[in-house]
Amino acid sequence: MSKKKLRAIIVDDELYSRAELKHLLSSHSSIIIIAEADSGEKGLEKALTQKPDIIFVDIEMSDMSGMEMVAALENMKNPPKVVFATAYSEYAVKAFRYGAVDYLLKPFSADEVEETVQRLEKLLLSGDTDQIQESKERAIGKLAVEEEGKIVYLAPNKIIYCTHQHRETIIYTKQQSYQSRKTLKELESKLKGYSFYRTHKSFLVNLKEIEQLVPWFNGAFELKLNNVEENIPVSRNYVKELREQLEL
Repeated sequence: MSKKKLRAIIVDDELYSRAELKHLLSSHSSIIIIAEADSGEKGLEKALTQKPDIIFVDIEMSDMSGMEMVAALENMKNPPKVVFATAYSEYAVKAFRYGAVDYLLKPFSADEVEETVQRLEKLLLSGDTDQIQESKERAIGKLAVEEEGKIVYLAPNKIIYCTHQHRETIIYTKQQSYQSRKTLKELESKLKGYSFYRTHKSFLVNLKEIEQLVPWFNGAFELKLNNVEENIPVSRNYVKELREQLEL
């Protein structure tokens, strides 16, 4: 029985970049390139009609940016996994807010492409039915918090960050904040599998809401989050792994 192939589309307005990436991907038997597009609009059309498993997409293109294209795909029933491929490293944090699986920098490295393919294989070709079921449960699961005697259910992607200070655990969303009886460690366990990362003993952050990583002092950093005035500390012990998570 033949191994399942991951069907991919490459979207880039530079012919050489498409050819280079296609060549590097050709050495991986799990990937099959089913189409190419030289613009965001054409890439969107091919994605909607051919329904690939993966899209490798440039960010800066003349007609429609890669991020605009990916945003337009979010309404698909089963949107493809996204790998951004670009010459600009400054887009990395923003790319992960769009749910990117990975971020490849031009000129492409064979080793980095191999790591990306391995990540995609693990995500899409795992035969672990328990893991698949767990992923499905997470996709619809919500975090329960109490508010004025009622139980409020929060979608994980609506949470910006959680903090435990002064013996209180607070969950912050874009609209408001909620007190929780759970410890930060319990919340970290509940939100495992979503895009959350422990940056400090007192903070759990949604990676998709990170806007900037700012040097602070003695090797520590602070995070600037979307729509949050307060900067979030990143302990020195967590900086290296956080940077790896964000592919900086």
